[in-house]
Amino acid sequence: MMQRQVVTVGVDLAASARRTAVCRVEWGYRDLLAARFLVPEGDEELLGLVRSAGKTGLDCPLGWPSDFVATVMAHHRGERLPPPARFRERADGRPGLDALRFRLTDDLTWKATGTRPPLSVSTDLLGVVALRAAYLLDALAATGMPVPRDGSGPVAEVYPAAALRRWGIRVTRSYKNATPEARTVRERIIGSLEAGLGLPLPEPVRAWCADSHDHLDALLCALVARAVQVGDTAWPGTDDERAAARTEGWIHLPGTDLAALHG
Repeated sequence: MMQRQVVTVGVDLAASARRTAVCRVEWGYRDLLAARFLVPEGDEELLGLVRSAGKTGLDCPLGWPSDFVATVMAHHRGERLPPPARFRERADGRPGLDALRFRLTDDLTWKATGTRPPLSVSTDLLGVVALRAAYLLDALAATGMPVPRDGSGPVAEVYPAAALRRWGIRVTRSYKNATPEARTVRERIIGSLEAGLGLPLPEPVRAWCADSHDHLDALLCALVARAVQVGDTAWPGTDDERAAARTEGWIHLPGTDLAALHG
């Protein structure tokens, strides 16, 4: 039996279109998670997929740390640099993350999930991907589809590794390489996703996810996009968080129950 379908798209963004993995999921089927992978020929086709979706989950920061931006601007103008800062201490007494390297949402995600900190958009190679994302979002805005960085528009920033932890899918070793051990971890993740959703994946999708961590991440992005759609993610809760989310971006962490994605 089929209900009215809703579409989410997940994008594991890379610095080039060739390496970007995209997953499209149609929600409303009761006997199968109707997912498939797409290979956009270029940015225009990728933007078309974003426009056609109800919500897109993008695995890439949508902004840079405010302290980093202020420091670079002061340095560029030849002014004295603002003093370095850290975010608030963790509950266990350890210091918060370095505010030059990490955004407020990175710090909050790290504290909420207990995982290692996300990659730094200001000091890691991730910055190259974030530049591409900035141009893609600018292109969307130029066609009348502005993209608020807090996720309230057509695109939400997501973090697959943190989503897995929120859904209780613990990985004891990395799934992000080409070793047989990593493939085994990916297969276990796939099984856990199917069990949590109560739906099997199409066999071609299972095979792609087992073969490629990029495609698995794209699927996870589409699932978190659905969580945003149904109101099952954490939004900025304070004035400071809302202000930071508007400029730095906001990682949407899903709730703990995968079955909630059925809506």
